[in-house]
Amino acid sequence: MNHETVLRLITLLQLIPNSPRSSNTWTLKQKLIEEGFAPSDRTLQRDLEKLSLGFPIECDDSKKPYKWSLHNDYSNRLPEMDNASALTWALAEEYLTGLLPQVAVDKLKNQFEHAHQILDVQSKNSFSQWRQTVKAIPNGKALIPAEIESDIWQVVTEALLEKKALEVEYLSRKKNKVKSFSVHPIGMVVKHSITYLVAMIKDYDDIRQLALHRIKKATLTESNARTIENFSIDEYINSGAFGYSIEEKETELNALIEPSVAWVLEETPVSHQQELIFEPKMNLFKLKATVPDNDETLWWLMGFGSKVEVVSPKCWREKIYNHALAIVERAQ
Repeated sequence: MNHETVLRLITLLQLIPNSPRSSNTWTLKQKLIEEGFAPSDRTLQRDLEKLSLGFPIECDDSKKPYKWSLHNDYSNRLPEMDNASALTWALAEEYLTGLLPQVAVDKLKNQFEHAHQILDVQSKNSFSQWRQTVKAIPNGKALIPAEIESDIWQVVTEALLEKKALEVEYLSRKKNKVKSFSVHPIGMVVKHSITYLVAMIKDYDDIRQLALHRIKKATLTESNARTIENFSIDEYINSGAFGYSIEEKETELNALIEPSVAWVLEETPVSHQQELIFEPKMNLFKLKATVPDNDETLWWLMGFGSKVEVVSPKCWREKIYNHALAIVERAQ
């Protein structure tokens, strides 16, 4: 269950009144729309059924639209946010803003604003200066997440959850031209600053990756999306589809590293199988570690520049050498 679904369920629970008051299905849907959601009738019905499994929700189905209420002695209000929780939400906002598309972060806007209010109004406690004392920074240079239109995000996520086909207008990166075609969503992946819709196109069976920020228009259809039997997003990623694998083969890294890098790796190891041995004659550390055998690990090593000398794998050492040589030749 993704964060959008969780947030929609929490919001819906908050909208259901205690008996003897009640709200019908149509009213609940309109209130959800006001909160920034756009569930289909089927989605709303399914959400109410899910909530009914864990909460004392009563349904008057004597006539349509059905009426919904919570047992009169049940409190559906979430616990009041304390200072420490508010500070945690503030940190989460800082972190997620650099990780997720803004349209996704905006779905948590009410929680963030509530946290801000709690921290801002308490001028006499130790949390009052949080804006000046709290910051979440990325590990390395993070690109700004690609901007996704709110209506595109809403339609695409609903199609994915409802297993419905889409009609889209998509900007082709190779041809720099907008093309129209049908899309059958089967998954979604956020990688660095870009969110991808994993899908099949038209009547083709091969799996494609569509960058959401390049979708210029998306229309939800009534047609069921084509599916792949036993499809697993983890297995798809492990196949190397995104240049990355969750369960990738590993290799033994041996390198000579400067003390400043060793200090970092002592506190935050590159792997659970890591050894650091100081060599006083060279004033360097020998690093031995089991690491993922992929390009991302290699790029991470290259980011240290001359502070890290890779001894093995030999192919990595050669790639780093050739990369450095190309830079020198270009500078001459």
